[in-house]
Formats: sequence, structure tokens, C-alpha cells
Amino acid sequence: MPTRSKIVRAWMLVAVAALAVQGGAAQNVQPKTTSDVPAMSDAAKAIKAAADAMGMPRTGGPGGAGLPEVDVVNRMEFWGSGTFYAADPAKPGDPRSAVPTEYHAALGYNPPAMRVEMTRTTPDGHTIQTVRENYAWNESQVGAGLEPGKGTATPEMNAVKNRLLQLWMLPYGVVKAAFAAGEKTKLSIENGSRVLAFPLSGELAGVTVKATLDDKNFITKVETQSDNPALNREANYSDYADHGEILTDIKSPAHIVVKQGGATVLDIQIKMWDANNPYLVFPVPQNVKAAAAQETSKVAAK
Repeated sequence: MPTRSKIVRAWMLVAVAALAVQGGAAQNVQPKTTSDVPAMSDAAKAIKAAADAMGMPRTGGPGGAGLPEVDVVNRMEFWGSGTFYAADPAKPGDPRSAVPTEYHAALGYNPPAMRVEMTRTTPDGHTIQTVRENYAWNESQVGAGLEPGKGTATPEMNAVKNRLLQLWMLPYGVVKAAFAAGEKTKLSIENGSRVLAFPLSGELAGVTVKATLDDKNFITKVETQSDNPALNREANYSDYADHGEILTDIKSPAHIVVKQGGATVLDIQIKMWDANNPYLVFPVPQNVKAAAAQETSKVAAK
């Protein structure tokens, strides 16, 4: 029988031979030329530029190995303060009242969900409005309605579209939705600026988004158009920087102004923006699911 040293030597020769064959085969593979790669449309280039400007795609791997780009923005949380402009239902034509407001938003894109907590100097001063996919509800405290005796969750099914629109009008939502729309996303030049236009889908089908990019590829204005006036809005974003307590090189706006019907409804200065995928969950309370099922049954019965 062969000795142990001869067996080891034989395996080493086999391994070296295998590596030599693989190396030779690799050298014979011709690199792809530019003509082999499908050309990106102008709209796709603009989407990519906007994503790059905000730091959404990342590449890399062990030892610096190249990997396909990955969108690292999924869950986010941000805090700000400013002004909420409240309309008086009893006086529909009167100017809105400016109300100092503390603003806190937690959001995720998989699944699409958002929780907005506002503290205002009004009788209904503290509100928590939540949406997840096709469910919307108000919370008396974060996580209300999930356990007996811990707050109340009030279904607000009519608010689903309005609340989802807030999520997809954020710059990161615009990039994701524009990419998802594929060839339906178009690029044009308006007043010297590049503008991406695309339709939303799902619960927001029928809504068209227009997003304006500046010369640094940041999304500075987002407008929505729909047959429903309540879904026609404008959001302006400015002063992009890394506003995280832990810096991640993901850029976020420091100033957000939201308008509806030409009137400002929210003006917020950002204090901090956590884009490092914070742990956020948006479970739907059972009573909210029951209310949604009942609403679906009513629609089906008509």
C-alpha cells in the first residue's frame, strides 16, 4: 500500500492540475464588450443617478470582490419639527391655521408601511397614523390594539391611499416606484430640469408621479396627479446630507414642504434621519383586519 506521504503528494498534484485547467479556461473567456451590454434608456440613467446621489445602491464583498448592486434602503426613521397647517372644517374657504408640530415617521418598503406620529398644540394634539399595504388605522400609542389593554387601534380604511402616497412620494419611494414602472417611466426636460414621470400601481393605480431632479441628481420636487383631488399633492425636498446619528453615506433632505391645492400643509425641518435599516415592524391589529374584510364584503355585495 502507498505511504501517507505519497497519498498526500498525489492529491496535491491533482489539485494543482485542476487549478491549472480552471486558470487556463478563465484566460480563454473573452470579456464582455460594451456592445454586449443592453443600453440603458435615458429614464433608467436618471433613476440610477438619483439612486446613486442618495447612496441607495451598494456593491462590494469579501476582500473587495465585486457584487451586483443592492438597494440598501428598506426601513427608515426620521424626526423633525416645524409647522402643520390645519384647515377648519367649519370654514372651508378660510386660510389654514399654522400649528407648531413635532414630527416622527417610521417607514418600510417591504412590505410598504408607514407610521406618522405628530404632536401639535391643538385639541387633537397627539396623533399616530399608520398604514400597511391595504390597511390603515390610528393608534392611541405605538403598537396599540395588538395586546388586550394596551391602547386602541381605530380602523381608518378610507385613509389607505392618502397614507401610502406619503410613503411613495418620499425620494426613496420615487426611485423604487420609477424603477418598478419600467418602460412606463419617461424622462423629459421642463424649465431646464430633468423630470421623471411614471404611474403608480396597486392601491394607488390611477396616480401619476412627476419628480424633478437638480444638477446633483437629487429629487427636489415630487408632484402627483389623479382624478381624486385628495391625491393631488406637491412635496419639495432640499438641503440633502447624511443626517444620521450613525453616518451611513445615505443622503436625506433636511427640509420638507408638502402642499395640497397650492397651499402648504406641512413644513418640517429634519433633526435626524436614521437610514441604517432600524428595526421597525408594522403588525396589523385583528380588529383592523376585520374592518377591512367587512369593507371588502360591502363592496363585493354592491
